[in-house]
Amino acid sequence: MNQATAARLLDLNHQFYQTFARQFSSTRARLQPGVAQLLRELPATSRILDLGCGNGVLAAELRRLGHVGEYIGLDFSPQMLELARQRCQQLPQTHFLFAELGQADWGGVFAGETASLLKPASFDFVLAFAVMHHLPGETLRQELLQHVHRLLQPHGRFMHSEWQFLNSPSLRNRTVSWSAIGLNDGDVEAGDYLLDWRGGGLGLRYVHLFSEDELAALAARCGFSILSTFYSDGHTRNLALYQIWQPKG
Repeated sequence: MNQATAARLLDLNHQFYQTFARQFSSTRARLQPGVAQLLRELPATSRILDLGCGNGVLAAELRRLGHVGEYIGLDFSPQMLELARQRCQQLPQTHFLFAELGQADWGGVFAGETASLLKPASFDFVLAFAVMHHLPGETLRQELLQHVHRLLQPHGRFMHSEWQFLNSPSLRNRTVSWSAIGLNDGDVEAGDYLLDWRGGGLGLRYVHLFSEDELAALAARCGFSILSTFYSDGHTRNLALYQIWQPKG
């Protein structure tokens, strides 16, 4: 995928989450079962970085479970960040920062007054639930994972989930032709899809469908070992693929 197409798809997703932030947030009032399962595994004093933190539901649930370590959430949606801050304003050691995860430097979050919160090898866990599948192109995903690798402690863990929307007949019927945004199959990569949104208006989102084999290759290229894999969520319990990675060596 060329840079112009990747930038266009990033902008499409930005527009979606800016336009439908509150409608989307209303569908995320509770954590997905797979996320809840993994949160119960996190030690109470661990330092956590949450990529694509959204409306703060995850941060609030961590505190409810007794987590007392520092939590830092990053998101590119100002509206989502505002919802998160409102939800978690009374929680100690909880920070929500604006970051462009689709940019090489995450939008400058590693510089200035936020740099001290994001030092190399300073996190026990980095979380990215329903995030990587919104990054268009292998290059952007590898750049994100290089940052994750750098931020994790040597024995830290990267926990992530990837949407398996084709396992749902209703979601499968919501895929849209690339011609709807002036692109064609040759402009994108295998596994790339355009999905519509029908809550509070019509919207479009870019999504990548990961296979286990693709994730295994991506992990190896970026210096990670895969510790575990499982499926969860939805009535059929297979609408998301979850994995835990660890830096090699």
